Amino acid sequence: MEYRPITCDSLIKRITKIDMLFNGKYCIDSYQNCEFGCLYCDSSFDKTIYVKTNATEILEKELEQLERGVIIIGSVHDPYQKAEEKYEVTKNLLKTIKKHHFPCHILTKSNLVLRDINILSDMQCFVTISITSLDKNVSQIFEENVPSPKERLQMVETLMEHRIKTGLALMPVLPFIVESELEDVVKVANSSNAQYLLHKHLELKGDQKRVFKDIIQNHYPHLLSKYDELYRDDLKPNEKYIAELDKRMHKLCKKYNIPERILL
Repeated sequence: MEYRPITCDSLIKRITKIDMLFNGKYCIDSYQNCEFGCLYCDSSFDKTIYVKTNATEILEKELEQLERGVIIIGSVHDPYQKAEEKYEVTKNLLKTIKKHHFPCHILTKSNLVLRDINILSDMQCFVTISITSLDKNVSQIFEENVPSPKERLQMVETLMEHRIKTGLALMPVLPFIVESELEDVVKVANSSNAQYLLHKHLELKGDQKRVFKDIIQNHYPHLLSKYDELYRDDLKPNEKYIAELDKRMHKLCKKYNIPERILL
């Protein structure tokens, strides 16, 4: 993995549509590309990680011109990937966001977020930890470079102990692989004190679709024809599957009394 410092002319992107899932008005990525290499993600194919070395200075100028709103940190690339241990771009962005009294929403799989508890504990923010399965074998196939499911659930508990509003995201839901554990995921989210559980179906775009199907061929060959049928020529599963998944998750979240959305 190569780290390449770059400078950027702008940092914040305005979210033009109403963000019902993450409740953001703006979004920021500390790094370009992601070294975690999760095999369902389209931001993991480039082996060069671009480090935005002037991000703090740019953000300082941009926040002075913006109306207050929630800033999503890590909308595409994980803000706490390994590069953050050395470069601390995310840490410095958080300090700047805190200074300007903006709320933020961090999306991550990494326990490095715990390093910044002292910053997060007295600013308006919430953290969403994503998982794809409670089964460590499934996790090893699709996301071998990130903390185990058990470690990520412990992250939720630790952040909540420090009064940092934290939830889980079952994203993406891997068709025919994790449906059998959906109730267990909701149950564990509740027992881990997660404040909410977000969920979304798997989308397969471009090269990502080819790579993902290779993984299915290698590890779940009996499911390949089902994936071909489910996705056909689209990046999303068919509408019937999405509707049934959403209905099932809604029923389970209601049963275990956990919100499906972020309550600000």
